Order: sequence, then structure tokens, then C-alpha cells
Amino acid sequence: MMTDANRNNANPQGAIKDPDEWVTGEEPPTAAQESYLHTLAQEAGAEVPDDLTKAEASKRIDELQAETGRGQ
Repeated sequence: MMTDANRNNANPQGAIKDPDEWVTGEEPPTAAQESYLHTLAQEAGAEVPDDLTKAEASKRIDELQAETGRGQ
């Protein structure tokens, strides 16, 4: 049986889940996601597709953070 302490050790990031596992992942991105995504894309010289889901936007934010050095 996994205790709370073991769960935290198994996932040191705590409650952060993979965007593919989000219940709301297929919804449109939040306003905050869209704003930050466009900021990062501008810095990276990248395009942002118009039809991203909330989960896809999160993944793209992670990618662009790695490209721009933000979020580290």
C-alpha cells in the first residue's frame, strides 16, 4: 500500500499531473495560458496554433520555456 509520504516521494513535484491526464485537458486554454504562450512564442520566434486545447497549450508552454530559458 502506498502512503501519502510514498506518493510524494514517487512524485516529488506533488500534485502536478501530466496534461494528458487532466480531466479538463480538452477544454480551450485559459486566458493566462494564452497570454503566456503568446509571450513565449514571440520571444522564441515561434507560431501558436489557434486550436490548441488546454493540455496542448501546457505542453507547448513547457517546450517554449525550454527554448527561451524561462521557467527554470
